[in-house]
Amino acid sequence: MNAPDNNQEPANAPWDPVFLESRREALVILLLWVAALLWAVPYCYLNGFPETFVAEEFSTVWGIPSWLFWGIAVPWLLADVFTLWFCFFYMKDGDLGEEAPVESQESV
Repeated sequence: MNAPDNNQEPANAPWDPVFLESRREALVILLLWVAALLWAVPYCYLNGFPETFVAEEFSTVWGIPSWLFWGIAVPWLLADVFTLWFCFFYMKDGDLGEEAPVESQESV
């Protein structure tokens, strides 16, 4: 076998298109996660833990505390809808080239 050429600079090697597409898709998922985090944590903190609790002013949506519904349930549902769209309509399979032939292994 030939030894790899260690003198080649990585800047000269082009990035694989499959790697670039995968990195782009991972960045989209990461940005969605950060957006959900930046909504859910402050919203739930500010609306879920009042200084004084007044039972008459406690609001619910479909029997769920409103801060939990708008701070957790709605972002989860939106993330689920986005994930379904992203996985089924945006992501695509990358061409990995032809499959290498499988060599038969002889038992010793």
